Amino acid sequence: MKLKLTLWLLGLLLKRALRRKPRFREQLERMRGLDWGIATEDLGTARHYRMTPTSITTGKGLPIDLDLELRFRNDDAALRILKKPTQQAFLDGMINGEVRLVGDSADMNKLQKLLKYL
Repeated sequence: MKLKLTLWLLGLLLKRALRRKPRFREQLERMRGLDWGIATEDLGTARHYRMTPTSITTGKGLPIDLDLELRFRNDDAALRILKKPTQQAFLDGMINGEVRLVGDSADMNKLQKLLKYL
């Protein structure tokens, strides 16, 4: 339940940043949008985010056309890593088998640059 709430709140924070933070908008315009999602391996908890320079939409589940997916071993691993979303935390999670990246790692770098402005 905590992970579901955290992912829902992340959607609100993204929408708020789009409205209020010009640096966030500028970075998103450079990227020309990004569709990404976060889920547990069993897909018991999953949420996706579709970001364009003009809007951000979010919803339950993981559509198959996403640019990037972050798959976590379980809810606890996801919460632990998402609380401090540094590059080192994700790298350690990948090495330990707690995080799996589905998609291009360049998209992950773009996402991390964008999330700095939240």
